[in-house]
Amino acid sequence: MAAVQWRSRGRNYEAELQRCRPEGAPVEFGDYHPLKPIMVTDTKTRRGARKGSTSSSSSSSSSVPPDPLSSMLDGTDPLSMFAAASASETPTMSHSASTGDLGRKKKEQDEDAVGPDFEPWSSKRGEILARFTTTEKLSINLFMGSDRGKAPSPGSSAVSEKVRTRLEELDDLEEGSQRELLNLSQQDYANRIEELNQSLKEAWASDQKVKALKIVIQCSKLLSDTSVIQFYPSKFVLITDILDTFGRLVYDRIWTMCSDPRPLPDSFTVEDVNDTAKETCLNWFFKIASIRELLPRLYVEAAILKCNRFLNKSGIRETLPRLTAMIRGIGDPLVAAYARAYLCRVGMEVAPQLKDSLNCNFFDLLGTFRQISGESVQNQLVLQRVETPEYLTLYSPAISWILQCIAYRAPEILLTEMMERCKKLGNNALLLNSVMRAFSSEFVAARATDFIGMIKDCDEAGFPKHLLFGSLGRSLACSDPPESERLTILNEAWKVITKVRNPQDYINCAEIWVEFTCRHFTKREVNTILADIIKHMTPDRAFEDAYPQLQSVIRKILNYFHDFSVLFSMERFLSFLDMFQKDSVRVEVCRSIMEVFIKHQVELTRDPVILNAMLHICKTMHDSVNALTLEDEKRSLALLIIGFIRMVSFGRDFEQQLSFCVEARATFCNLEPVLVQLIHTVNQLAMETRRVMRGSHSRKTAAFVRACAAYSFITIPSLSSIFSRLSLYLLSGQVALANQCLSQADAFLKAAVSILPEVPRSISVEGKLRSSESFLLDFINNFLATVLVVPDHPEHGVLYLVRGLLNMVQDYTWEDNSDAKVRVYISALPLLAAMCQETYLYSIPKVDSNETLYGGDPKFLSEINKLCETLIGQILDHLKALSRDEQSTKRQGAVAFSLFGILLAHGDLRNNKLSQLAVNLWNLSHKHGHCETRISVRTLEYMKHQAQQPNMVHLSDTVQRLTLQSRT
Repeated sequence: MAAVQWRSRGRNYEAELQRCRPEGAPVEFGDYHPLKPIMVTDTKTRRGARKGSTSSSSSSSSSVPPDPLSSMLDGTDPLSMFAAASASETPTMSHSASTGDLGRKKKEQDEDAVGPDFEPWSSKRGEILARFTTTEKLSINLFMGSDRGKAPSPGSSAVSEKVRTRLEELDDLEEGSQRELLNLSQQDYANRIEELNQSLKEAWASDQKVKALKIVIQCSKLLSDTSVIQFYPSKFVLITDILDTFGRLVYDRIWTMCSDPRPLPDSFTVEDVNDTAKETCLNWFFKIASIRELLPRLYVEAAILKCNRFLNKSGIRETLPRLTAMIRGIGDPLVAAYARAYLCRVGMEVAPQLKDSLNCNFFDLLGTFRQISGESVQNQLVLQRVETPEYLTLYSPAISWILQCIAYRAPEILLTEMMERCKKLGNNALLLNSVMRAFSSEFVAARATDFIGMIKDCDEAGFPKHLLFGSLGRSLACSDPPESERLTILNEAWKVITKVRNPQDYINCAEIWVEFTCRHFTKREVNTILADIIKHMTPDRAFEDAYPQLQSVIRKILNYFHDFSVLFSMERFLSFLDMFQKDSVRVEVCRSIMEVFIKHQVELTRDPVILNAMLHICKTMHDSVNALTLEDEKRSLALLIIGFIRMVSFGRDFEQQLSFCVEARATFCNLEPVLVQLIHTVNQLAMETRRVMRGSHSRKTAAFVRACAAYSFITIPSLSSIFSRLSLYLLSGQVALANQCLSQADAFLKAAVSILPEVPRSISVEGKLRSSESFLLDFINNFLATVLVVPDHPEHGVLYLVRGLLNMVQDYTWEDNSDAKVRVYISALPLLAAMCQETYLYSIPKVDSNETLYGGDPKFLSEINKLCETLIGQILDHLKALSRDEQSTKRQGAVAFSLFGILLAHGDLRNNKLSQLAVNLWNLSHKHGHCETRISVRTLEYMKHQAQQPNMVHLSDTVQRLTLQSRT
């Protein structure tokens, strides 16, 4: 295949465009229109049709193409089929999956049942374990039992021997050998309790019911131990988990005995329970009644309280008062308080409508408060070195739970009675605190003034008042007090809060009341509170120990103040930010401010207050970046700063906008994505200037757009990403060209060509190395498309940009076995063919392209043709090289077919040599069968269609030759 003389075919782009447009047809009234809605109506099921199918009728004619959504109304779509299958299935119903679910639904419908608005114990469990911790060493008494009662004595009846053996086993538990584990850490203790829980399940699974009961009893006994009193609430949580497990196991066992042959409904009655189940249930209660010690007997019976349903209708109603009375025999007030809490918990689970038991437990609890000041408790506190305020906080989980149970759906008169009880007890601070936490926030907020009066009358020695105001503040943050009382409430609360000397106690309370202030007051009051916080937290750098609370203050302010002009006009806001002097915390706070700004700042801004403050915040985030900063962190910070830059607009003051970008470039020089955004912003500024001037620049605006080009030209080299530089050079060149800045556009494009040798052969994409060829080819194609409208520089010769690019491509080190270089040459041929036309495909207003400069000059066309011949020669040489390698036949066919397509579209095939070259390329591309038949057929059809045009008749001969070759 020898080189041929290239000639580009003439193109009439307007005529070609008209030919490509489909013929339009008027739509008469009543005919089908593609945008006309399809009306679908369901009809009755046809006789003989399968069950579940429906027929649909449409208002349109039968020729209407099917609507993919309407067509599935017959139930054959996957979702409808799945729903139908689910409805038709009848799964095997178990106690937990069927009757349990039905019973749950029935409970939710019952107004006396516990609903989803009741906070469950499980949600409090983690908080208690995290709050009540200790570094003291703990111990566990493990009762191992003895060998008594293992062999029955001869002569006794089987029944009496069985009963006697079981009773002896229980006695053995209390009298047998024991092993005490000492010096356990808190985690070791929790692990031991968990081991006992697993042992309980294993014993039950292996049908060792008495062993399981022994484990529960010994765990219950641990609740009488208050030797490490600070850990008692957490110990209660861990051990009651075992009691809950035991209660479920016993209940499920008896339930299973009642479910033969059919499942027992959840709303069963005593008459539905068979005798075997009743006997087993009664046996369990007898076992528990034989436990000698009060505390384990009480806890274990409470654990299986629900089983009373199997024995009689009023069993639970009768048992709850009895167990409540039993608790009065417990001497330690703390142990008694938690026993009452457990009884109230199981009571709410099995009989939430029995409010009398809850109230009785609470009133009994009030009666034990005088024991706290008694000699026994005080001696214990002295021995363990625990202060009274710390001891009182141990009661909080128990009291709060009991009050929550009482307050749930309780009438308001009952809650008022609780307040009166508190007053009669001298406004006991611990009780008052629990009342405010347990009662609904609406109730507390409506009586906030009354609660403040009660707080004032409390004795601060046992329970600090700032904790009470903290609890009050939590309620007021959720519900609004009367509007006329809000200022008085804030003043009264802050009088107490500001007098708290301990910085940690102060900030814990102040952080709560910030939300109330932001919710109901203006920036003036919030600024005053910020000033007070700064005053308390600055001495001795107390703020260093209160970063979480200070961050919470910022978050609450940001939740209510979305107008940043108001936010930054607070005198103390930025001073408050200065307290965050730990770098990681400071950056996190700045990040939270930026996120709120980007989310809520809808309008573009030029407010100097906002800009100065936000620049300060963004600079803080930027300056935190160093060599050790992770890429994800850099990217995250850059996105926030970019969000701020996009919200800055000075309107028609374009020079001020450019000055801002200059300042931002100096401020954020370490974050490359921000620099890229600034370049885009300046390019957009130049195009906006062009739009305002409607493409006709004055001397002033011409100078301004050149300044924008200079900004981009200076900034782009500082980017490390080679492809960012390439794309921005090209984009900035296009912007400069659109603004008639020819020398600047020329400089951008030359710079892009000059850095092509720096492109690495592989780049990292999402952490994986990939070849850069595809990215480079995309850029070169975009570059070639731009070059069409770029006029040649008078001092650099004809087609100097194209030649420079092709020279760089020639010298670039491509990958082995790559066709990328010849594909660039193939891509350059359409450009050169377009440059030969009298009128170019597209142009830029007020920019004279080469079509105007050269005006079809023969020398210019001769240079283009020579360059095309050179490129074709390089491509043909490459095809020859591929023919020597049998493994490269597929690549050879692909390159040959690509060149054939270029000759067909842009070459003048009236030239016999060029026509013969096209035929040879066709044959080569089909030689080894790598060209798809579908593509070949469509290509021939296109050529036949083109041959019908008056100026393309010569293609008929080429089509005949190609068809003949294909058949051969």
